[in-house]
Amino acid sequence: MELYNKLLQNNKAWVEKMISSDPEYFSKLAGGQKPPVLWIGCADSRVPANEIIGAPPGEVFVHRNIANMVVNTDMNMLSVLDYAVNVLDVQHVIVCGHYGCGGVRAAMSNQQFGLIDNWIRHIKDVYRFHQKELDAIPDKGKKEARFIELNIIEQVYNLGKTSIIQNSWNKSKSPFIHGWVYDIRNGLINDLEVTVNENNGLLKIYQFDALN
Repeated sequence: MELYNKLLQNNKAWVEKMISSDPEYFSKLAGGQKPPVLWIGCADSRVPANEIIGAPPGEVFVHRNIANMVVNTDMNMLSVLDYAVNVLDVQHVIVCGHYGCGGVRAAMSNQQFGLIDNWIRHIKDVYRFHQKELDAIPDKGKKEARFIELNIIEQVYNLGKTSIIQNSWNKSKSPFIHGWVYDIRNGLINDLEVTVNENNGLLKIYQFDALN
């Protein structure tokens, strides 16, 4: 209970700090949100979306899950994406993973972990897509790092395959989708330079015709 009570005390201290710098801080936030960015990140506690990019509350709409996955049957993620794109009109969607990701590390092993194995299987599929490249990397640490990068690239691609994103692209060429890796060891972001805002890079089978 000591930790629990400390959290509540921290909240009160934070409120006092924010009000001291701007007496209308919370009334402004209560007026509504119009964040320009949707962040799809890992649930890892060491990767707080707002903090690592210096963004205040109200600027980043956030969805997090294990290993920052974009799974086409995940109604939670799709609902967040649809709301962000079609209601909030975000201009950028960032898929941000991190080096040292436990989900990716688990996917590299043959160990069973329980229910989560069904989620990790989607990450294993990414390994299958890039097996030749990954199997050619002898160093385990470098292989894991590259697997993490490839996983993010695949999730950027998966976002582009959704009708939500493609319909928005057909209308306005937005949002831009980006793939990042956060390095916990130094706090820096590695931009994988896979930014897209049109479906031309998708296989033809994934490209939707524009809605009438």
